[in-house]
Amino acid sequence: MSALLSVRNLVKHYRDRDGQPVRALNDVSFDLMPGEILGIVGESGCGKSTLGRTVMRLETPTSGSIRLGDLDLSRARGGKLKAARADIQMVFQDPFGALNPRHSVETIIGEPLIVHGRPDRAARVRQLLDLVGLPQAAARRLPHEFSGGQRQRIAIARALALSPKVIVADEAVSALDVSIQSQILNLLLELRREFGLSMIFISHDLSVVRHVSDRIAVMYFGAFVEYAGAGALFDAPLHPYTRALLSAIPSVPGKARPRHLGRIVLKGDVPDPANRPEGCPFHPRCFAVRDQCRTTPPALAVQTGGTQPERLCACHFPGAAGPA
Repeated sequence: MSALLSVRNLVKHYRDRDGQPVRALNDVSFDLMPGEILGIVGESGCGKSTLGRTVMRLETPTSGSIRLGDLDLSRARGGKLKAARADIQMVFQDPFGALNPRHSVETIIGEPLIVHGRPDRAARVRQLLDLVGLPQAAARRLPHEFSGGQRQRIAIARALALSPKVIVADEAVSALDVSIQSQILNLLLELRREFGLSMIFISHDLSVVRHVSDRIAVMYFGAFVEYAGAGALFDAPLHPYTRALLSAIPSVPGKARPRHLGRIVLKGDVPDPANRPEGCPFHPRCFAVRDQCRTTPPALAVQTGGTQPERLCACHFPGAAGPA
């Protein structure tokens, strides 16, 4: 099966106040298959949102390619880029800031249909409201009349208006109460089953990512450090950073925590992108650091072992012993 979305060697540089390049994305590559949900997880500042915005072409990549079908989005301009955006849409983090407060829900959901010249706007808006579980009367109301969860349903309806192939969900549930989060997650899964949508699901919450994702990519300092099937990654994490993230998930009362999830407290912060450390970017915080880590950057390479499925990991000593 061919990939629906194929990203290769994606790099995004910004400029600091002195005009020097700051690497926000550093050689990111992945494939998104039809109907797949790929979770992207990591701390704040690791590059997750920049990756989502660059794949959407809300940011222009410095180099690399973003292929959606036969079109390279990284080089598309004008009408070609506009047409391609019918196939890839985004759901943003803030359900309060993502909707124009002066427009009715009907106008908000119908705007992509107007921009792309689609007919039967009123009928399509009614259909979309049904899909996301909102009443028809919602079309005449303004965003401030809805709760956060309802606003995110409106944002999802807008993203679905053009029947896209790919949805990029950037922290789409992080601003919601836990009880509402589960409703939105279940809605996204239902939409995937019904329409065969592919999704890039970006979150800092590993427990949420595990619930929805087929595969998970762990990001650190603008790059993937581990990339695996969701089950394999949770059952046998290889990268020290992945292990630290998993150890921070609250344990369930009455259920023993697996040994590899013994609590790991990382020291320090994510390095300054304008002052990258030599060697492995994670080595200043790593509990399993060795001399080679301080001098030689590890490649994101295929790892195999025992009965675990094949996965990628950027570590010189994957699975190295650390704190119990």
